[in-house]
Amino acid sequence: MGFQDLLSALGDEVADPEEESFLLFSQTLPSQNLGFVDPKAFSLDLTIAGKDVTIHQSPTILSSNRAEGTTGAVVWKISPLFADWIGSAQNFLFQQKILDCSSTVLELGCGISGIVALALGPLVGRYIATDQDYALKLLKQNIAENSPKPSEPHRRTLSRDPKIREKATDTHLSAAVEKVKIMALDWELDSLDTLPEILRAGVRHVDICLSQGVDAVIACDCIYNEALIEPFVRTCVDICRLRQAESEARLTMCIIAQQLRSSEIFETWLIAFHKAFHVWRISDHLLTGSLKQDSGFIVHIGTLRI
Repeated sequence: MGFQDLLSALGDEVADPEEESFLLFSQTLPSQNLGFVDPKAFSLDLTIAGKDVTIHQSPTILSSNRAEGTTGAVVWKISPLFADWIGSAQNFLFQQKILDCSSTVLELGCGISGIVALALGPLVGRYIATDQDYALKLLKQNIAENSPKPSEPHRRTLSRDPKIREKATDTHLSAAVEKVKIMALDWELDSLDTLPEILRAGVRHVDICLSQGVDAVIACDCIYNEALIEPFVRTCVDICRLRQAESEARLTMCIIAQQLRSSEIFETWLIAFHKAFHVWRISDHLLTGSLKQDSGFIVHIGTLRI
């Protein structure tokens, strides 16, 4: 199976971004407020893809005046729902062999939680979680503390003195997240010139040269500010072009999940994204109930236009 099977499963391509936006915002959308799970909590106990996790977040950073943005400091409602869906081996992307245990996935704007990485990372060959520098400390902590612990004595060590805990967490992180790599990436400021080198680093037991790109780009609730649309779409294009040069390689696909908030911002994003990508809306029969029509959430797939 391959991309032709995927296209058959997806159905009709989005032909008119403005019509797509109109249809989506004609639904009865539930009130989600801004879409935080709990912006005042410093930790959240969640169940993701059948696993109980504790996610640390930072209401302090969220409420700060940091000019470069603060939205990644807490968990958004769509993230656990999307992680449950994408992190299931029954997901149609795995059933169609679009994703498998050798795939490389890169997430844009993962935030502090690492929720999608924790759900999908174990099912693929390499997972690269990216965000701005401010999110990475808690991201590393959440990945480390919610990854399988190597031994009971190590778990006891993590519960003691904070300085010992921090050191032990760093040691555990290097072993626990072999598949999950963490990378600072600011869409507006950073260059992707070093990405092929990052993809080459530490690669073992794979059949392809990972410097030629990734299999999937994931973004979960990253489209909320009109100023970010152009750099976001440009970054998606740049990542997909790493593989486009290899005519025999599979295309990179972008999987974009978001909460439906502002029709204007959504339409502006979709028009820009549609210019560079073939786009499909994932239909209800391929989604879980929490992401289906009238949920207030939507998932699209895009492949770069050649």
